[in-house]
Amino acid sequence: MPRARVPTGPPLSRRAEICRTAAQIFRERGYDATSVSDIARALGITKAGLYHYFESKEALLFEITAYGLDRVRDDVIVPVRAVRDPEERLRQLVVRHACIATNGRGAVAQLVDEVRALPPGNRRQLEERMRAYFDLVRGTLRELNAAGRLRDVDPTVATFSLIGAILWLPRWFRQSGRLTQEQVAEQIADIALGGLLRENGTARRTPARRAAPRRRPAGSRRTKVRSTK
Repeated sequence: MPRARVPTGPPLSRRAEICRTAAQIFRERGYDATSVSDIARALGITKAGLYHYFESKEALLFEITAYGLDRVRDDVIVPVRAVRDPEERLRQLVVRHACIATNGRGAVAQLVDEVRALPPGNRRQLEERMRAYFDLVRGTLRELNAAGRLRDVDPTVATFSLIGAILWLPRWFRQSGRLTQEQVAEQIADIALGGLLRENGTARRTPARRAAPRRRPAGSRRTKVRSTK
């Protein structure tokens, strides 16, 4: 099992830069198609310089993925566990995770599938952490189901679909686009909750906008409809 060296002091900033650069290259080329030389070249250092921080490409992937899961734990799991209402908890899960997924052009979020390349011990460690998040989402959906607030959908299928939609976000979201990360995250939450919750729930936080009335062309007459009463 590869063990990443953990330096102290100023070198940590360089270590973070290596992780960010490697994550982008892994995303663009794929983990298998990326060599240590490719990463070193992009950083402007030698392979020996890269090995000073990470003993292997596997150790680098492990740290990048573990960092992403740390963010999910600190920014999603820990805060939402304190939310008692399952509907509000689900909304916050979606919004918070969606915002994380689009950070840094979503490189970390797109590396989830690459954990298959890690040694069994490291892979199990990351998969257990992913499972904890999956169980939190599914448990929230089961709470809603028990309360009669969930549509007639299987909670496990809904959980996979919801997480999949969030992890797909980095493939199309652009930081320079018309909508901000927060706006996109809120809209995804509206779509998700609107599709999962029964109509008598309170899936939408904001009221739906009413369509503006159409103007009649000048000179047109209003058609009168007589009452049949």
